[in-house]
This record gives sequence, structure tokens and C-alpha cells, in this order.
Amino acid sequence: MKILVAEDDRVSRYILTTSLTKWGYDVIVTLDGEQAWEELQRKDAPAMAILDWMMPGIDGVELTRRVRVLSHPVPTYIMLLTARVDKESIVAGLEAGANDYLTKPVDLNELRARVQVGRQMIELQTQLADRVGQLEQALKDVQSLRGLLPICCYCKKVRDGQDYWQEVEDYLSNHGDITFSHGICPACTTEMRAEFQRARPPEVRLIAPV
Repeated sequence: MKILVAEDDRVSRYILTTSLTKWGYDVIVTLDGEQAWEELQRKDAPAMAILDWMMPGIDGVELTRRVRVLSHPVPTYIMLLTARVDKESIVAGLEAGANDYLTKPVDLNELRARVQVGRQMIELQTQLADRVGQLEQALKDVQSLRGLLPICCYCKKVRDGQDYWQEVEDYLSNHGDITFSHGICPACTTEMRAEFQRARPPEVRLIAPV
């Protein structure tokens, strides 16, 4: 998983980068808010971002507000990094759209635990987004079956959009996730039994000689 680190302080940036890399994350490093904003606008933007509250260009809170306007399928998980510990500042950061925050100096055990929580949240949101995509595709498949469907009144074949006639089973299978199993309904069973009995040859009775 890719994590963006936006931190202008060299020491903090080094600690964050080396620790996250050691834990198996792909780290993208930026030195100010402008660089971070460019990275977070990309289609393949990192799933998580650790943003310093105070940095050149765009500060972490304003950058968070901008990211929340973007229409990514899975919202970027944002942690603000700050030396502020007053409740007003923390509330302001969360109200801007941050998911979590870390205080400086960073405790590595806390960092690892909070990143893991964020990763779990991202995985859940990704699964949810995939499920929504599947449901939207299923709805499109159902909607594609609506409308006027030409069907032959004799052989019961249907005509598709390319003016090609095909069996009903083939048409529905091609336009939806449908597999057919064949059977005989009760009405047809009765009719076929009558037809079979009418088609049977008369019984021949043998008369023994006297």
C-alpha cells in the first residue's frame, strides 16, 4: 500500500519514511503542501496520507479540505501530524476531514498501530467500492433486458441488436448472468402424455387356437 508523507522537517520526514518502509509500505515523500496536492490529485494517488499541519505552500488542514472534494472511489485516509495538543486544534483538523492525527514527537509504536487501523479501514472501503461496482453492473445488465424485444411467433427465436435471430436461452445468457436448466411443466407433461398415448400402436391380442 502506498503512503504519502508530506513533512518539511528533515528529521521527522526521515523517521516517518524509514519506519514506514521498514514495515512494508511504499512511501512517497513530499516536502511541502503543493507537492503533496499534486500527488493526491493523481488517479493512482496513495491510499493514505500523513500530512504535517504546518508546512510551506498549503498547510495540512487546507490540504485535507481540498482532498475531500476529490472524487476518488476510495477516499484518501488522512492523518494530520501536529505539535498542537489543544482540543480546539484537534477538532478543527477532524472537522476539515482528517481521519486521525498524530502528535510530535512521533511515537513509533503509536504510528504503527494507527497506520494499521487506517489500512484496515482502506481495505474495508475498497471491498465496499468493489461491491457497489458489481451491483451497478448487475443493474445495467437487468436494464439491458428492458424494452421491446422482437420474438418470432412461430419458432420463438428473438432478434438482437445486430438483426440476428437466436434462441431465447442464448439471448438471455449473453445479456445476463443466467444459466438455464430444462424441464417440463405440469401442463406440457399432461399434453405430452396424451400425445404419446395417441401415438402408441394398438395392442395386438393373440387368440390361441381351439
